[in-house]
Amino acid sequence: MLNLDARQRAMLDEMGVKVWWPVAASTEAPAAVAVPAAAPPMPRASTLPSAPVPVPVPAPAPPVVARPAAAPSAASVLVEVPRLLYGPEGAAQGGWLIVADMPPGLDGRHAEPFDGDAGRLFEAMLRALQLHTGAVPVQLMRTHRGVASGQPGSPRPIAEGLPLPAVVPQVVLAMGPLASQSLLQSGEPLGRLRGRAARAVLPGWEAVPLVATYHPAYLVRNPADKARAWADLCLAADQFGPS
Repeated sequence: MLNLDARQRAMLDEMGVKVWWPVAASTEAPAAVAVPAAAPPMPRASTLPSAPVPVPVPAPAPPVVARPAAAPSAASVLVEVPRLLYGPEGAAQGGWLIVADMPPGLDGRHAEPFDGDAGRLFEAMLRALQLHTGAVPVQLMRTHRGVASGQPGSPRPIAEGLPLPAVVPQVVLAMGPLASQSLLQSGEPLGRLRGRAARAVLPGWEAVPLVATYHPAYLVRNPADKARAWADLCLAADQFGPS
């Protein structure tokens, strides 16, 4: 650093030479300027903590109320008193007993088991076995579901036993699923009950052979099964013996 006296500084000043002299540094520290603290950056929308979503609490299930058991139906399988179709009146024993279903009619009543085409087919089946000649008694017993009235001579539940016919048969031919299942006390379909000789599971009828077969009304709708029905008729005839 130049060490100039006052006269030298005056001469430099006249020459237009500016001489800058350092200013002595102050020993006092400058006052600290308070800088406001920077606010924390706002988080982005994606980083904002989501508010807890309330989880819906399922309503408690209503208590299970036990339903009362369904009352058993008052309807049961009923059988009518057998009537003689062919044969001499007053015969003591022998012959055929045909137990046939009575199909429900359109009006809710039970129709005749052998009406229309079904009746004509039934007659043809009896003629094929030569039963129409009356050489042996042929009886018909109709069965259907209903409520027994309890009146004398009215249909009675089959569970109480078959009414004693005027002529004790030597063979029973059950036509239709209701008659076959009721007489054999079986829940198997008719297709499994037919084609074999069995015994009625009813008191007093254990010794009488029984053959189950299709109802003529069914055969009218399903003619392909007529051959099986004819085989059943032949099987029933084989069970028939001389009185």
